[in-house]
Amino acid sequence: MTKPQAWRSLEKIKLCRPRPVTDAPVEIPDSKVGQLDALLHASGVLDLIDAELEGRPGPKGLPVRTALVGLLLSLHYHHSASLADACRVLLDELRSPARSWLGVPDARHLDDHARHAFTRRVYRAFDRLTSALDPYRCDRRSRLPADEAIHVAAAWEDTDAEHVRRRTVLQEISDRLVLVTVRLAHRRGLFKGWRGDIGVDTTPVPAWHHPPSERRRLASVELTAGWHYCGGAEEGIFGHSATLLVAASRRHPAAHPQAGERVSRHPQLALGLILDTPGKRTGPNAVHALTALVPFGFPTGILAADRAYTDQTSPHFAQPARRLGYQLVLDYKQEQRGVQGTHQGALLIDGSLACPAIPTALAHATTGLGDKAVREIDDDQQLMKLIETREPYFLRLKQSADARGAIRLQCPAAGPSPSVVCPRFNQAQHIPPPRPSVVDRTSRRATAAHSAAKPTVPIPQTERLRPLPNDELPRICQKPTITVRPGDLGKIDKLRQDRHYLRPTWQDAYRPGRANIEGLNARAKGHGINIADPKSRFAHGRVAQTILIALMVCSINLHILFTRQNTATEAVTRHETENVTELDSLTPPAMTTGLPPPAPPTVAANT
Repeated sequence: MTKPQAWRSLEKIKLCRPRPVTDAPVEIPDSKVGQLDALLHASGVLDLIDAELEGRPGPKGLPVRTALVGLLLSLHYHHSASLADACRVLLDELRSPARSWLGVPDARHLDDHARHAFTRRVYRAFDRLTSALDPYRCDRRSRLPADEAIHVAAAWEDTDAEHVRRRTVLQEISDRLVLVTVRLAHRRGLFKGWRGDIGVDTTPVPAWHHPPSERRRLASVELTAGWHYCGGAEEGIFGHSATLLVAASRRHPAAHPQAGERVSRHPQLALGLILDTPGKRTGPNAVHALTALVPFGFPTGILAADRAYTDQTSPHFAQPARRLGYQLVLDYKQEQRGVQGTHQGALLIDGSLACPAIPTALAHATTGLGDKAVREIDDDQQLMKLIETREPYFLRLKQSADARGAIRLQCPAAGPSPSVVCPRFNQAQHIPPPRPSVVDRTSRRATAAHSAAKPTVPIPQTERLRPLPNDELPRICQKPTITVRPGDLGKIDKLRQDRHYLRPTWQDAYRPGRANIEGLNARAKGHGINIADPKSRFAHGRVAQTILIALMVCSINLHILFTRQNTATEAVTRHETENVTELDSLTPPAMTTGLPPPAPPTVAANT
């Protein structure tokens, strides 16, 4: 066997050897520090923080801005929101210009005691922020007695003016940290063609600390944490619940089955984040996140929500979501499927009002249907046939929602193009039988429009022989239209949705939306930034956890935009080209300790 040529030369052998990993820390470019610093300034959170810290006694200490920039850098390069990692980044990985912008001393001239002193300054800066926003300050490092913990946790639920104000400011900071990336993508034109479809979900955020102890009568360090139970799980996860919104996309504009391509190619960013106690304010938190998107002027499309939101009362979720202009697409539990109630004589079947005389087999096609059968509905041809057959019996939309949210629904046998033939409707409205006419059977449209091609509503033989008086007929049969106002259906109003359940229009809207939100959850709990790992965010208290989770979601959105910019294959529009360096062109204000990074060259627009 002949030896390769490289084996005969010692110099080439050395070049083939793997290089040893160096112990020297990485040097972060000044441009990246300037970009993240400018992002914080553009979000407006620093102004809110300065307003809260103004007038506090004692020395100002290290700016909170330095701690937040350090956390963003730690998330970007090390996927950690730990203050210890942020201190290492600030001390060991910044260059001289970046250190001067943030007020960080040169680590080469610091001994161990000086490094420890700077670390304590970073911790105190973050602690000033959490203390100013905490509704009820207490010892966040030890477990309080259960009786005392009740009063502390009540500060997050009561209506005290100061407590409400601090909770509002904290949520405003969280919203701005997340929405600054959405605003950046919007200005670049990346949401062009997006129809406003949104997926919403509540995901667990585990806590590092132990749950309360009944035997020792001690509360948890995380006083507002609780047990989060995922769908179908018997064991809960102790921690908080995070409400996430994602920019979703339906499957096809025509909404026919398995249509293929998505409607738009927008980035599937996180559009909102709210951290709360599990099981509390599930619906209102989603509505708050949707309301925060109103100033952007986005279109309002489909809102895909799982069964956790179906159980929310109508005034807490369905009604405010519809007032914002969204169309609800929901799923149901096994016991909620099928006939769910009545309204003005019409049957509420799987969220849609239908003719009261619909055949029983069609009305109960999904009664008791299991979750597995819903997931594998494409393999059950008999069930699909029943669901397709009952569609003509649903009431049709005659008038969209007005300023009050009221809609007008029409009997399926009424109007110039009825979908069914109803003898009861013809008798009540005194409609004469149609005259015989010639039908061009070569025309599908003419054939489908003929009454012989439409299903006939089954009416009892006794009613055919002796028609009931009008006052004994259901309300929908007395007059061809009814008005449905918000809350008219009472408790079952939460079950009403705007797509026929399990039909192709529902599947092409619900399934992609759920897939998008689950994809965001997988990215947020992946190998990089992992919000489900409590070891990456050791700070105590709900205020600290809210800020750290918001910074993590902000970093996830930045990574999505960075990945899209490097992998997108579609042509870049002029609007996107003019704004592609918008984040790079943002520079922090000049500080007394140094100069901001130089602005990059602007992209000249073609004229």
